[in-house]
Amino acid sequence: MKAIVYSAPGGAEVLRFVERAVPEPGPGEVRVRVAVSGVNPADGQARSGSADFPEVTPNLDGAGTIDAVGEGVDASRAGQRVWVFLAAAGRPTGTAAEFAVVPADRAVPLPAEVGFDVGASLGVPALTAHRTLTVAEDGPSRLAPGALAGKVVLAAGGAGAVGHAVCQLARWAGATVISTVSGPAKARLATAAGAHHVIDYRAGDPAGAIRAIAPEGVDLVAEVAFGANVGLDLSVLRPRGTIATYGNDGGATAELNVPLSMVRNARLQFLVLYTAGRQVRDAAVEDVAAAVRDGALPVGEDHGLPLLRFPLERTADAHRAVEGHAVGKVLVDVAP
Repeated sequence: MKAIVYSAPGGAEVLRFVERAVPEPGPGEVRVRVAVSGVNPADGQARSGSADFPEVTPNLDGAGTIDAVGEGVDASRAGQRVWVFLAAAGRPTGTAAEFAVVPADRAVPLPAEVGFDVGASLGVPALTAHRTLTVAEDGPSRLAPGALAGKVVLAAGGAGAVGHAVCQLARWAGATVISTVSGPAKARLATAAGAHHVIDYRAGDPAGAIRAIAPEGVDLVAEVAFGANVGLDLSVLRPRGTIATYGNDGGATAELNVPLSMVRNARLQFLVLYTAGRQVRDAAVEDVAAAVRDGALPVGEDHGLPLLRFPLERTADAHRAVEGHAVGKVLVDVAP
């Protein structure tokens, strides 16, 4: 099979296009014939951080068809269309290859009417978005239509992959969705993703504009740049509201107004998908799968997430595009 591999940490240049034997699934595993591989910032972080195996195939997310199952897996799953998440988490077998072997529970059924592009765009972004929306003190802990009815959600960076999923999932769950963006082009994308209101945080008085929409304050903030935005977030947060941050826009530190945080009775939730716990992850997978069945998570420019495509042999360029903050979802076409 054709695959992308690396044997030492480094920049995108360490990725090599090679031929390898088709892997066999072990007990509790399935082999997926990959159609599309999704690229996330986490893939570049893993590649540049360490190589925990003699050889690693990158990329956590993807979509394709199960073509073989290991011992203990229902044989009827062979032939099932699936979306794959965390394929390369703690394992050397990511989705940047014609075949990927993954634990059976990391391959989730994909409805026949839903394309592989959608499937490859779920994984890390959608599951992270679900986590941001389910950590508030007043709940909910699960998402479904109506679960966020009456709530106001602020999605920072609604034109990004996670922000896009936050807008879609929050709207599906019944919230009023506000998104902050950096200009008109991204405003159009956030609106297409489902945001009811879009605020340019670089123009005018963003806090005043948000307060005009939500006079009592925002219930929940899904934050991508905590250090840069925490001041704005606290100024618009309602008492006992929650800021759930999944990023700091490349920074390592942040300055926090502690007295204001205390007055707000603010909950600050830091999160990363890998250490959220099995119960949380399984709940997120179930809820995201339900949203997919409802058609709530489409992708493409018309739905607020432009697709940037690369062939498998150019996976290094796909990684560079993500590291260069390309707008949209970067996908690698594995199957013709």
